[in-house]
Amino acid sequence: MTPRSHPSTARNPRIAPSQIPRALLLAAFVLAAASAFAPAQVSLTSVVELAQQNSSAVRIAQADVQRASAELAQTHDAFIPSISFGSGFPAFPEVGFTGSLPSIWDSTVQSMIFSLPQVQYIRAARAGLQAAQLALKDAREQVALDASAAYIEMDTVSTALAAAHDQEQAAARLVAIEQQRTEAGVDPLANLLQAQLTAAELKLKRLHLESRSATVSKQLAVLTALPVGSITPDHASIPEVPAITAADSPRTPPAIDSAQALARSKQLVAKGDQDRQWFLPEVGFGAQYNRNTTLLNNIQYYLNSAHPLPANNFSSGFSIRVPVFDYGLHDKARESSAEALRAKVEAEQALRQNDLQIAELSSSLRELDAQAEVAGLKQQIAAEQLKTVLAQLELGNGAGNAPGAPPQLSPTAEQQARIDERQKYLDSLDAALDLSKARLNLLRALGHIEDWLDELHTK
Repeated sequence: MTPRSHPSTARNPRIAPSQIPRALLLAAFVLAAASAFAPAQVSLTSVVELAQQNSSAVRIAQADVQRASAELAQTHDAFIPSISFGSGFPAFPEVGFTGSLPSIWDSTVQSMIFSLPQVQYIRAARAGLQAAQLALKDAREQVALDASAAYIEMDTVSTALAAAHDQEQAAARLVAIEQQRTEAGVDPLANLLQAQLTAAELKLKRLHLESRSATVSKQLAVLTALPVGSITPDHASIPEVPAITAADSPRTPPAIDSAQALARSKQLVAKGDQDRQWFLPEVGFGAQYNRNTTLLNNIQYYLNSAHPLPANNFSSGFSIRVPVFDYGLHDKARESSAEALRAKVEAEQALRQNDLQIAELSSSLRELDAQAEVAGLKQQIAAEQLKTVLAQLELGNGAGNAPGAPPQLSPTAEQQARIDERQKYLDSLDAALDLSKARLNLLRALGHIEDWLDELHTK
């Protein structure tokens, strides 16, 4: 694939709500075609969308986002009054004074009004939600990268198989020509054996490509949940991978941002736990209503007749709680501090590993770029040599039978030139594939994979 000189404009590659029906309709169409045992040509955009919808990693990340959102709402709910109702009837008539009011039903209202630790917990939950959202974005990008790499390899292998079949046909003609020349006594038997060996080696290479194609096809089937062999790649749907370098405005990948947001969340939790163990008051509000009754009990007998038991009873008030000594809170603060430290170290480690990956990819990318250039030039040279051989076989070498003139080419030269040209073409395909994969991985490490994925929607 031809490298691009610059990355595209960044947009969000995630499927918008308006695009979901289109993706589902596309999946239904592909499944219908696959059920009829007819491979369908599916674009790279569709494969990426189906892979993201089918990915268990993406679904797990979505569940984590829902959980983090519920945790954030739960931290806010501490300041929202909770209301409860209760009721109870005696199984038998009560006798004597039982020590509790005979209520038919009661209602209570409770809520927190002021708590500095709770404010820290709200901030921690908000950072945790951000970390989950970034982890979801990272999971979608990783699935998109895996699907794109497999799709590009499938397209490359399909092209390589066509070239391998051309090689085998040329090898078969070469064997037939050498068979005739050997029987006529023109060439030795060694030439025929060499031609047969070449044909066998090319057959082995073709079988290797078929196995490779089956493996990639299975990989795409697992990614998209489509039947094996139901996807035929569309080369026109593959955008060019930009030739980006480590110096091209690197961004922080979502995985690193997620780790850093998680570390902030753990630190805020630790701060809240530390605040709880000191003399910081927590203010709450409560109210209670009781509906009392004198049915099925003789409590009125124990009360002054001038002041009968009231039916309606209501009370309310504020509660202030100040922790003075609670060793459990002290140990909990130590635990959360250790978790915060661990999360911080893990975020720093992830950043260092990403920097190391960028350095390794940048080094290997220069070599792969040079290898792809060499392979492309060799293929062009082989193509020109094939043209020269064809011209000499048709017109002769131009020197006639003069003394010292080069001998005329034999018919085997054409087949050998064709085999060599196809082999150089296969080498260039492999070099271009390795280069594209390395560039995609570097795009992801630099945080630019989203830019390239956005180009899929324009194909």
